[in-house]
Order: sequence, then structure tokens, then C-alpha cells
Amino acid sequence: MGGMIPVYIAIGIGVVLALWVIAAYNGLVGLRNQVQNAWSQIDVQLKRRYDLIPNLVNTAKGYLKHEQTVLENVTKARSACMNTQGVAKQAEAENFLTQSLKSLFAVVESYPDLKANQNMLALQEELTATENKISFARQFYNDVVMRFNNKTQMFPSNIIAGMFGFKQAEFFATESAEEKKAPKVEF
Repeated sequence: MGGMIPVYIAIGIGVVLALWVIAAYNGLVGLRNQVQNAWSQIDVQLKRRYDLIPNLVNTAKGYLKHEQTVLENVTKARSACMNTQGVAKQAEAENFLTQSLKSLFAVVESYPDLKANQNMLALQEELTATENKISFARQFYNDVVMRFNNKTQMFPSNIIAGMFGFKQAEFFATESAEEKKAPKVEF
């Protein structure tokens, strides 16, 4: 009878350990799936953005005959974004597209007729709403990536992550070091 207690303890420890491994693994799978879902939400909003851009360019084309370079840059940036794979490369391409769109809107400001055009106003409003949705989706994605990466790095779940090949996810950082600098204002 005295030899039975250690066997029960050993079985109990084994069961607890097995349950912990299962829970840790399932938690990592759940977080990995949340990362993939969050990326899909960004992707949906980016596609919406890409769909708006040709209409924006076509609306501006008639007014901006002398500004073809700006329109070409927006079109090239859109194309680059649509053909990019991977989080880091996508973020880089999105930065270029954002800068191109800012240039376009700066040019639009100097054309009063275009600035007042109802189609242009509607497209700008739609694009602004889409940019906000992208921003929220990106924030949610980065939050989920942080939770997932924490789980893959922190003890003891990092042991399970290593055993089952869970790799850290990339953050979707849209600003370059240059863009993060405060603008210099001189009078």
C-alpha cells in the first residue's frame, strides 16, 4: 500500500503536465489564428483603399494635366502595394502609397475647381474613412501580435512554442524613422 502513493503522485503530475502542455499549445494556436484573422482584416481594408484609388486618380486626371507625375506615382504605389507579400514589405509599400496620396492631396489643394468637385470630395471622404479603418485594424493586429509574441517568448509557454515550431509574428509598422521625426518649423 505504501508503494501506491508515489504511483498516484507520478500519474497526477503526469496528468497535470499533459493538461498544461495541451492548454499552452491551444493558447498559442488560438493567438496565431487571431494574428492571421487580424491580418485578414487589414487586408480587407487595404483592398478597399486600393479600389478607391483609380476613381480618385481618374477624377483628378482632367484637372491635373500638368501634374501627371503625381498621378503616376500614386498609380505605381498602388500597384506596388497590391503585389507585395509579407508584413514588413507591405508596411513599406503602404508608406510609399500614403506619401503619394499626401502629395496628390497637396496638389488638389491648389486647384479650387478640383477641390470643390463633388466626386473628389466624396472620394476623399471615403478614403479618409478607409484610412481610419486601416489604422484601427493595424492597431488591433499589432496588439494581437504582441500577445502572441509574448506567449512565444515568456517562460514556460516558450518551451511549448519552441517544441511545436511557433515563430514570432511581425508587427505592421507603417512609419519609417524619417516620418517619426517631428517636423522642423522655421520662420
